[in-house]
Amino acid sequence: MTLTRHVPFWLRVLLAPVAGALIPFSLAPYNWWGLGLLSVAYLGAVTYRETGRRCFALATAFGLGMYGFGASWVYISISQFGSTSVPLSLLLTSLFVTGLALAFATPFAAYGRWFSARRWSLLIGFPAAWVINEWFRSWIFTGFPWLYVGYAHLETPLAGWAPILGVFGVSYVVAYCAAVLLELQAKTLSTKGQIAAVAVAVLLWLSGAFLRPVEWTQLDEKPISVGMAQGNIPQERKWDPLYLDETFRIFHGISAPLWDLDWVIWPEAAIPLLYHDALADLESLAEQANKTDTVFITGILYDDHDRQEYYNSMVAVGKGSGITFKTRLVPFGEYVPFERWLRGLIEFFNLPTSIIHPGPPYSQGLKAKDVTIAPSICYEVVYPDLVAERAATANVLLTVSNDAWFGQSIGPLQHFEMAQMRALETGRYLVRATNNGVSGIINPKGEVVVKGGRSTREAIVGQVFAASGATPFIIWGSLPVVILAAAMLIFVLAYDRMCVRSRHPVEREPAPSV
Repeated sequence: MTLTRHVPFWLRVLLAPVAGALIPFSLAPYNWWGLGLLSVAYLGAVTYRETGRRCFALATAFGLGMYGFGASWVYISISQFGSTSVPLSLLLTSLFVTGLALAFATPFAAYGRWFSARRWSLLIGFPAAWVINEWFRSWIFTGFPWLYVGYAHLETPLAGWAPILGVFGVSYVVAYCAAVLLELQAKTLSTKGQIAAVAVAVLLWLSGAFLRPVEWTQLDEKPISVGMAQGNIPQERKWDPLYLDETFRIFHGISAPLWDLDWVIWPEAAIPLLYHDALADLESLAEQANKTDTVFITGILYDDHDRQEYYNSMVAVGKGSGITFKTRLVPFGEYVPFERWLRGLIEFFNLPTSIIHPGPPYSQGLKAKDVTIAPSICYEVVYPDLVAERAATANVLLTVSNDAWFGQSIGPLQHFEMAQMRALETGRYLVRATNNGVSGIINPKGEVVVKGGRSTREAIVGQVFAASGATPFIIWGSLPVVILAAAMLIFVLAYDRMCVRSRHPVEREPAPSV
């Protein structure tokens, strides 16, 4: 018997995309976090006591709605900057969204096959399956860790759990609360059991509020002044050699009043030259920085002549030092999967930056005088454990990006929100410098200190403080939450089998013949 037994299956499938589309509305820029809770509850209701195939169909429909709206910004990249016709852009976007939806549905197929019809599947099994699903999405096909429900709670009491459990842990609490709402309707537990389930949910929210003001790291008393140059270079002219001088003029003009600050930062690939072709420009910038006792940091593409490879990199000069390479690449944006078949097929697969290779393994952060910076280039900041690992040996987080690929869509705002969560998880200030917005500074509580505009040409100035110490999430990462979720699923399976054996102590009946 299912929670939605009076609703035809075909209608549940039709409503699933609507429910899935509520997830993006719980995130930036809308921030209606309650819709995320209701969305998760819907999926829990329709998959309860369903078969693996039906769960897969329902979750696929749910994922189509979630990604169809929440990741619709990819259409802008394909159509506007890939020189692709509208029909073909729609087709490619649809294929992209469908692939993501199928990946989203895969863990729920396993949930329906082995767990959804068992005792405790609703209250314990479903929240665990939701978290396993989010974790699965963080690495399958190199990962697309987008649209996690935990991001909606940066400003709710549940934010207090982020420095301990990370975004997966916050999502776990959200999924559990959704399951409690369903349990009150399904009544699979006794009255005392339901009261206990509600009490646990309330306790999680109250303890989150209690944990919110806890200072997990220690901030240095000396402020560091930071200036970011947001050049707003049009994407279609970014790599145009005829626009090179204009690009430099724009960035130098924005940076002119910033050289008396401690750090001056240019965004991802701000210098539209390969590293070895830009040595004279970097030397000139280093001289300027040394004159004013400033650390200058910029994004640039690095050409490795020995390996004949290109890396997306970030370099510090002047009173800073070091170079770091991007290791998590954007599919189709920085490299082309199945390149043998796709390269040259359409213009979109020949984008100027689609020749990037993953950089050498991360070794150390950038140095800014006596401060160590944990760098993340664009897409890397959406990986919780990657950022936490780098933050363990650093004092400040820095991410550079170029979100011009996504125009005025919600994509850049979602990206900024995820950067807020990284600051909260690690207890460190985060600086985000972008080409076209949103640039800003975020404090260790995930709160925005200063924020620039979108599609604006401006300087964003603020202060950060170096942090020492570690949050529990830096020490543990996401592994404890994932292990807990897996253990809960094992418990559901084991407990149900134990109950079956206790009711039938004799040997089992033979399976029916086919």
